Amino acid sequence: MTALLARGLTRGFDHPDGRVEVLRGVDLDVAAGEVVTVSGRSGSGKSALFALLCGFDKPDSGTVEVCGAPLAAIPAWADCAVLPQALGLAQELTLAENIALPLVLSGRRGEVADRVRDLMAELGIDALADRYPPEVSYGQQQRAALARAVAIRPRVLLADEPTAHLDHASVQAVLGLVRRTAGEGAAVLVATHHDEVHRIADRGLTLTNGRISAR
Repeated sequence: MTALLARGLTRGFDHPDGRVEVLRGVDLDVAAGEVVTVSGRSGSGKSALFALLCGFDKPDSGTVEVCGAPLAAIPAWADCAVLPQALGLAQELTLAENIALPLVLSGRRGEVADRVRDLMAELGIDALADRYPPEVSYGQQQRAALARAVAIRPRVLLADEPTAHLDHASVQAVLGLVRRTAGEGAAVLVATHHDEVHRIADRGLTLTNGRISAR
């Protein structure tokens, strides 16, 4: 079943030298249980594409559907989760509280303790549960943000460069969680430059000149 579907996505931005067309009719589909990577040079539009797919931005034209429903109809903190490059952790909350936040907001408080503990242990940050984001490294914050994204067991996970800033052991933990999330039925789309991520994917795509092609 196709869990994430995009058709004809276009997006441009005004610039002093004229309008820059970043995405030029992108078509994309990711099935439930599938890991798909998107590569492309810096500035190719990967982050712009992810912003459209998760609803952070709106396309100039085109549509996005999650599990057959328009993206705008998807409840917050429910079906579509995102790990952005700008992590967006709440600075006034501990790492454990940040990870718990989607569960709390979706009314699933009974799952918080076990789910947060298990995810932090899997990603090697369980000793940092009571630390605040400014008190830990960027890589540790990144792993906490991934745990926050998957805490609700989303049907779609969008991860933008999830292995940047990580050492080898941490990369392996992240990749294991990404594959397990897909194994639980999520459609996973990962923007990456890392060969290790491509190796655990079911297929790869490349974004070039605003268009998607097979890698």
